[in-house]
Amino acid sequence: MVQPYKKNLVSEIKVRLDSAKAIVLVDYKGINIEEVDELRKRFRNNGVDYFVQKNTLVKIALNELGITDLDSHLVGPTGVAVCKNDEISAAREMAKFVKEVMEDKPFPTFKAGLVDGVLYLQEDLSKLSKIPSRDELLAKMFGSMKAPISSFVRLIDAIAKKDVAQAE
Repeated sequence: MVQPYKKNLVSEIKVRLDSAKAIVLVDYKGINIEEVDELRKRFRNNGVDYFVQKNTLVKIALNELGITDLDSHLVGPTGVAVCKNDEISAAREMAKFVKEVMEDKPFPTFKAGLVDGVLYLQEDLSKLSKIPSRDELLAKMFGSMKAPISSFVRLIDAIAKKDVAQAE
């Protein structure tokens, strides 16, 4: 029989996982407390819910939500990063953390992730982490749309200044 407090834990995990756009499993072995705190802080600042819980409880919660794709990856030390806004933010922040804080040590690593219902393995998550954020992509797009207009305005201004200089 499942103990009541474990049922409560599963319910809490389900609430955290429900309506997630992305769930990323992280193998966090090899990092110390200060590094874990830094990782949690980075995740929190980017709207990512990160927690560590027993694999069996996470598996039960996922299964109750109808998600079974991650079951085989819930082995060993596992951290769970949940994104409800930007699907790629967990992968992006994890990659930045490894590069900046861990100085490209081989840990922590991705195990697997579910992004918009699609299962991504470690290599795929590494590739996803290189995609710029939505805001960055929008800024680039608007910048490229603005460039021709700005050039046209400068051209008209230069012609007007040239005509004024010739008239004097």
